[in-house]
Amino acid sequence: MSKPLVLILCTGNSCRSHLAEAILRQLAGEWIEVASAGSKPTGFVHPMALEVLREIGIDASSHYSKHLSEFLTKPVSTVITVCGNADQVCPVFPGQLNRYHWGFDDPAHFSGTPQEILQEFRRVRDQIRLVFSAYAAGIKEGNSTNKKP
Repeated sequence: MSKPLVLILCTGNSCRSHLAEAILRQLAGEWIEVASAGSKPTGFVHPMALEVLREIGIDASSHYSKHLSEFLTKPVSTVITVCGNADQVCPVFPGQLNRYHWGFDDPAHFSGTPQEILQEFRRVRDQIRLVFSAYAAGIKEGNSTNKKP
């Protein structure tokens, strides 16, 4: 039996959605499949997103930017939008049971010195990790209570 698919959406699919995808996969990949996509994908994953993930021991170098249409024919169990624009244009996916919107600031649009920008990426990563850790804990709890003794 396949794992339920959780799709994380953002507009550009270059930063926030990849941070969330990588973090959630690390925390709950045993119970769910995790993917990310965008309504207007940039075509790349922001290098600083990859860097701040490496800082917490996650290698997302295989991630790539993709359009949400790649998932329109797949059974998506849960859709989570991480930016307001994606929430507004989010379609309904086959098999979709749940939809959540947890908006985060876009560190890719932050202005400042390279060190200040890196700090903003870390701040957003840590916010995403906090929210998705709580979500993953709920998934783990649900899976542990569904197991037969």
